[in-house]
Amino acid sequence: MEASNASVYDGACAAAEACEMCRDRKRSRILVSESVDPKVLSVIRTYAFGRDVQVDLVPAPGGVTDTDALPALIGQDVSCLVVQQPNYFGCIEDLDVLTQSVHAGGAKIIVHCNPIAMALLKTPGECGADIAVGEGQPLGIPLSWGGPYLGFMATTAKLMRKLPGRIVGETQDTEGNRAFVLTLQAREQHIRREKASSNICSNEALCAMRAAAYLAAMGPEGLRKTALQCASKAHYLQKELEKAGLPPVFPDRSFFHEFVTECPDAEKLLTALRAEGILGGLPLEGNRMLWCATEMNTREEMDRVARIVREVTDR
Repeated sequence: MEASNASVYDGACAAAEACEMCRDRKRSRILVSESVDPKVLSVIRTYAFGRDVQVDLVPAPGGVTDTDALPALIGQDVSCLVVQQPNYFGCIEDLDVLTQSVHAGGAKIIVHCNPIAMALLKTPGECGADIAVGEGQPLGIPLSWGGPYLGFMATTAKLMRKLPGRIVGETQDTEGNRAFVLTLQAREQHIRREKASSNICSNEALCAMRAAAYLAAMGPEGLRKTALQCASKAHYLQKELEKAGLPPVFPDRSFFHEFVTECPDAEKLLTALRAEGILGGLPLEGNRMLWCATEMNTREEMDRVARIVREVTDR
């Protein structure tokens, strides 16, 4: 995309700030797909509450956003739709169709994306999205018991002046040397508070620098190899878990490195996995579990998980 900024706390804050970028006097209502991470939705709602903005959900039957129901939900008061790619259930959304539908209704689309997955999938920019946001933690940043993390934002030139952070531009000094300067500053510590579009006061520059070093070291081909490792290992794990007695909930959906299976007794299974030093999946409502595999997982580790599952399910 044409402009980017990495100076927000995390991916959830980036999504909430992006919603504010889309709001104007006539359009303020926010649509969020039910397939978006609940934690991201929670932060969006917190921001919206303080601004007296309505947030409505778009149904996601079958694991992805309902493209048929979307046009009827986009009224003249809707400012934007927030979708996730891949989504909370690991499924891959049809961004081309969603973008066309949202733009036809006069609204903007915000895509909360996994940066590693973008090495394989069609990017938000290629699909015509207005704003792309996400969590930069996968870009070489350790988990660190919950942070600090890195929210990234990218947008079009048309929306560049609404970015909530600091935009650095390239220029020349008085001697003609290459130099950089803060070109746009939208935060309350730089301008009159009543004119500020954001009150975020911290700068995630250390995390941004680490992510930049990671990207420089990996390069395009390294990122692609990492993404392929994530996808291939996740698909291997999904097949092994299915053999062990945990069938997929969305068998016809494409996924990247996360997927949902049925799981009748999640606590029993997670206890068995913990006993062998393995962090299992995330329990979801309806006896389901969200699993994830990355480039860091080995085949031996995944086979151990499948063996434990088989023992617990007596398959």
